[in-house]
Amino acid sequence: EYTIPDNITSIGSCAFGGCNSITSVTIPDSVTEIGDSAFALCDSLTSITIPNSVTSIGSQAFYGCYSLTSITIPDSVTSIGDSAFYDCNSLTSITIPDSITEIGDSAFYYCYSLTSITIPDSVTTIGSSAFSRCHSQTSVYCKATTPPTLGGTYVFDDNGSGRKIYVPAASVEAYKSATYWSAYASAIVGYDFENGVVVE
Repeated sequence: EYTIPDNITSIGSCAFGGCNSITSVTIPDSVTEIGDSAFALCDSLTSITIPNSVTSIGSQAFYGCYSLTSITIPDSVTSIGDSAFYDCNSLTSITIPDSITEIGDSAFYYCYSLTSITIPDSVTTIGSSAFSRCHSQTSVYCKATTPPTLGGTYVFDDNGSGRKIYVPAASVEAYKSATYWSAYASAIVGYDFENGVVVE
């Protein structure tokens, strides 16, 4: 395990990039920013604790961390950078907090062990290919009543067979007709998030 000293406020670009012997990292709560490619290709990293002080996760921050199985993003973080978790193919669960407003391009691309994702209603922008090639993902729960802006195509392409996108029941038609969302119209289903039931 590697413990980052308490006086560090930012983990710079490529700080631990390619350090393939690190298995776990503890980040102190003095850190506010995880830089671009900070832990990219740390392919033995199985666990990481991100403290509540961190507000941004940079582009490719955890790119190619093949052994990472789960991660909790604290509710201090407001943005997930482009390709932040690209090819984290052992990641089985991820918690996206209500503080997140933006999910970058290809943020979870090729995370093929993810089966379900919940996108909180704070998210207003989802980047191109953000959840593309998540081959095991069969459920997407998008809580926003106004469809988030999709920053491009392929956002939910190559997901698991029969993948459904659950959205607030009153917003089904808005999602089905929204730019780029319309490509997934046949998969969009009304959902009562308060009671956890599908609304036909």
